[in-house]
Amino acid sequence: MRVIGAGFGRTGTLSLKTALERLGFGPCHHMTEVIERPGQIRRWLALAEGRPVPWDDLLGGYRSCVDWPSAAYWRELAAHHPEAKVVLTVRDPERWLASMEATILRRVRRGGALPGRLLSGVASLLGTDLAAFTRMTRLTVGERVFGGRTDDREHLLRVFRAHVEEVVAEIPAERLLVFEAAQGWRPLCGFLGVPVPDEPFPRVNAAADFDRNARARVGPLLWRRSG
Repeated sequence: MRVIGAGFGRTGTLSLKTALERLGFGPCHHMTEVIERPGQIRRWLALAEGRPVPWDDLLGGYRSCVDWPSAAYWRELAAHHPEAKVVLTVRDPERWLASMEATILRRVRRGGALPGRLLSGVASLLGTDLAAFTRMTRLTVGERVFGGRTDDREHLLRVFRAHVEEVVAEIPAERLLVFEAAQGWRPLCGFLGVPVPDEPFPRVNAAADFDRNARARVGPLLWRRSG
């Protein structure tokens, strides 16, 4: 593990994943990897339920990790991989919350993490990968990160700000980059000691694209057991 992402979802984590892989720090783990590789789901669920799971079983083969679920365990991962550098993706807290409410939180409040018509299939999938995925994300993000108070706007903002302060306080400055995707390649490449690519910094997974991306990624998981 060369790079550990400590930033919350909706802080440019998919852009960072794409950038890290472009720079040679891939494969990079992200929640999309869990969705696309359902064999990972129950291992992350076991960890979320408090059962011991070796980090190599969760992230073996990956050279970097960003986004949830791994970001919920940034402290443990930083201790387990003392040579890895840490990137804390950040953004304006109000804009972060607006993005969360337009994407992840909107789905949670409607009863699931799936777009529109895909929700109708959830009831028939109890005990399948999708049910395990839903429980894993609830325990990891809703409970571990936000203490179950995902409907409390001020609480969410406090947690976000406190998280940034905790990471900055606990990770040595020479090991940490506080990074906004809008800053582009230069600070990231300087921190990692690699050349700046001659191409635009990736900009992916904007809030407007969330439904389309979720439908494309979760659809195969929804029908995996019925095919």
